[in-house]
Amino acid sequence: MKSLLLTLVVIEVFCIVHLVQPQNQDGFISLDCGLSVDESPYIDPDSGLVFTSDSTLIQTGKSGRVDKAFDKEHIKPYLVMRYFPEGLRNCYTLNVTRDTTYFIGAMFLYGNYDGLNTYPNFDLYLGPNKWESIDLDRETNVTGVDMIHTPRSSSLEICLVKTGETLPIISSIEIRPFRNDVYGPGPGFGSLSSNFRMFFNDSYRDIRYPHDIHDRIWAPYFPEYDWRIINTNLSISNTGVYDTPKLALGTAATPSNKSLPLEISWYTTPPTVAVYLYLHFAEIQALRANETREFDIFFNGSSNISAFSPPKLEQHTLTLPPVLCPGGICTLRLVRTKKSTLPPLINAMEGFNIIEFPSTETNPSDGIYLTQSFIF
Repeated sequence: MKSLLLTLVVIEVFCIVHLVQPQNQDGFISLDCGLSVDESPYIDPDSGLVFTSDSTLIQTGKSGRVDKAFDKEHIKPYLVMRYFPEGLRNCYTLNVTRDTTYFIGAMFLYGNYDGLNTYPNFDLYLGPNKWESIDLDRETNVTGVDMIHTPRSSSLEICLVKTGETLPIISSIEIRPFRNDVYGPGPGFGSLSSNFRMFFNDSYRDIRYPHDIHDRIWAPYFPEYDWRIINTNLSISNTGVYDTPKLALGTAATPSNKSLPLEISWYTTPPTVAVYLYLHFAEIQALRANETREFDIFFNGSSNISAFSPPKLEQHTLTLPPVLCPGGICTLRLVRTKKSTLPPLINAMEGFNIIEFPSTETNPSDGIYLTQSFIF
């Protein structure tokens, strides 16, 4: 089977599946950066999330709006942004619960708000520690980042740092509490910066809240060659700690040729950072008495799981030990066993880079505070 080579990034929600019964948003922080205070709060019509303006919380920076030509391509929270014409380092300071795990996400959409057609690039920091370099030229106008992180203090800073001639911008900040046992082996292990989060489907619609109660964004992926998609309308149990959306579990990828492995390859940067995988499975086909689906799982050539059979209509998540990818190229292979009569399948997967933050999240003497600490 031809190797699938992906360059995966966090993808903005261009379209979101239709709403279901609203879920509890307790503890959610949803900031629409640059939004006028007169328009706040509002319920995003696509996700049902309640967004709040940052206008009363920030004393510097200015509001901008994307060119109207971009309106149909992007959801409401990303149509305005805050940009920073003054200062080298500008920080939001948020109150959080110490030793609680959070999903921390930020979205950046340029949208030619200044009419200059010059994509900005700058650095994003979590307190004094660099999180990511944001390059909207490389990412073609829009990008997003998210992280699974457990703060070691009750205050969390998200900072934008100017690195060149262009101005830092930010469209939204979204913070969601998690159970501490969902991701990672435990405190002290490091933070997980998302490389990708995807489900296997030929749809163009992303999945997020309310279908994902934690508001993780799942991007569809299907390479259009060597694979086929199977799906079910039956209900799938997802009662485990990962809460993978049922919509994501209801479809799966298998190789078109059932004798060949299912192979997925992708780039990760930097190549010196360990990669941590979460693989989400559910058997969604009704197997006959003489049919068996069983496969081995290899990551970067090493055997990780042997003779795995996905449970019928029930989520099962496998985590693979953190490893380095040679040259920054990672390869996952699902290989049918001799006993199996059916090819391997996979419903969804998440990939993270493990990053260690050497310093605490806040440093009161370092940087410009845009707001006083505030509690949601």
